[in-house]
Parts: sequence; C-alpha cells; structure tokens
Amino acid sequence: MPQTKLVNQLSIHKNVLSKYEHNEVKSTIEITHNIVNILDISLDYLTGKTDVEMDKVTAKRILEVSKFNEEDKNHIFSVIDAFIAKRKIQSIL
Repeated sequence: MPQTKLVNQLSIHKNVLSKYEHNEVKSTIEITHNIVNILDISLDYLTGKTDVEMDKVTAKRILEVSKFNEEDKNHIFSVIDAFIAKRKIQSIL
C-alpha cells in the first residue's frame, strides 16, 4: 500500500508515519491497531516478533483447532506433520 494512502486512512501526516517507521516516535495503541487492520497483518508481524505473516482465515482455523480436545488436536497435527514431512522430502529431491 502506498504511504500516501496509509497516512490518509490513518489521518496522520506522512512525517509522523516516517517517524514511526524509524522508531523516532512510538505510535499510540489506537494508531497501531488501525495500521494492523488497514494492512490486514498481525501485530506480531508489524512489530517484527515473527517474519511469517499468517492470513486471517488460517489464523481463525488454528484458533478453532486449539479449542478441540487433545485427541482430536493430535490427529489434526499428525496429518499436518505428514504434509510438512512430504514437502521437506520433495524439496530435497
């Protein structure tokens, strides 16, 4: 997203956004919340806690799985682990 569009949606000046980007000024929780929503990213991704951005649909599905009983979660994770192993093997070949 172009900076001009982002600053317009945030109702801030482009110099303020630049100061946020260069860690010269800390944004408010409200501004940070709005940035995350506008860019459709997680707070962890925005703050650099993770370098992998998970789309909201996947995140929602994972949250639903976390509510399952342990046995059901283990079945789901076994299937996921099998796909991960398959992908790793294919990348080696």
